[in-house]
Amino acid sequence: MSIIGTAVLVVVIFIFLLILAITGIKIIRPYQKGLVERLGKFKHQIEPGLNLIIPFFDRLIKVDMREHVIDVPPQEVITEDNVVVSVDAIIYYEVSDAFKVVYNVKNFENAAIKLAQTNLRNVIGELELDQTLTSRERVNAKLREVLDDATDKWGVRITRVELKKIDPPRDITDAMSQQMKAERTKRAAILEAEGIKQSQILQAEGQKQSQILKAEGQAAAIKRIADADKYKLQIEAEGQALAIKTVFDAIHSGNPTPDLLTVKYLEALGTIANGKSTKIFLPFETSGILSSLGAIGEMFKKDANTKGEEKS
Repeated sequence: MSIIGTAVLVVVIFIFLLILAITGIKIIRPYQKGLVERLGKFKHQIEPGLNLIIPFFDRLIKVDMREHVIDVPPQEVITEDNVVVSVDAIIYYEVSDAFKVVYNVKNFENAAIKLAQTNLRNVIGELELDQTLTSRERVNAKLREVLDDATDKWGVRITRVELKKIDPPRDITDAMSQQMKAERTKRAAILEAEGIKQSQILQAEGQKQSQILKAEGQAAAIKRIADADKYKLQIEAEGQALAIKTVFDAIHSGNPTPDLLTVKYLEALGTIANGKSTKIFLPFETSGILSSLGAIGEMFKKDANTKGEEKS
């Protein structure tokens, strides 16, 4: 064999070995798993890293195990109160079994979209429009539960379902806007009325409290004035009583005679009967005084007779 023929053979062998190396050495990424088919039959599953397969006999299928997103196209759905709304959603899923997702369903994403659209009609068809618009979390949770149960045999786990948009017809939107405006106006009127009511109540309470405090102040002032007057009268009475007692003790300690007492009575009567008084004063011991007055009169008569006899 010539040198040229040998070189060509070497080149061919090198190319063949290179092809064998390229087709037989496979690298699986960390987020992937590999399924090996040999002559059309599933052989085994390989893990991430460097793996060898038999060229021309084995076929490698790589499955991405990361979380995926499916955008469900908008579709028209009829609510329980017969309102047509346009709804679209997003489905988040991750592969839990690489074998099932390859061999149990032909096109998982297309199947998931159809399944989501069907269940959207079922779930929203059980709700009225207001519930649909205000219960997105409820719809999301129910859709995720239904889809997760349905896709379990496909080796897929539905992690999350989100409604992107719910669009009612324009006339319904206008009616809802007017209703919301009316509700806001109603709430504003109620709040204003409540504010006026609370203001009036507070004003009345303030006036009531003010009058109570004013009355309590007046009562306290009257009580203090009365206490002062009482104290004044009490002190004056005690002073008069002390003065009377002092005079009484002084009189009795001097051992006065009935004649002296009679003269003092007459002086007192002269002070009382000063021409301006309209009262009649009768001492308690009237009979004694009268007898004393009689005695004094007799005494004056005796003196007069005695002086007459002396002149004669």
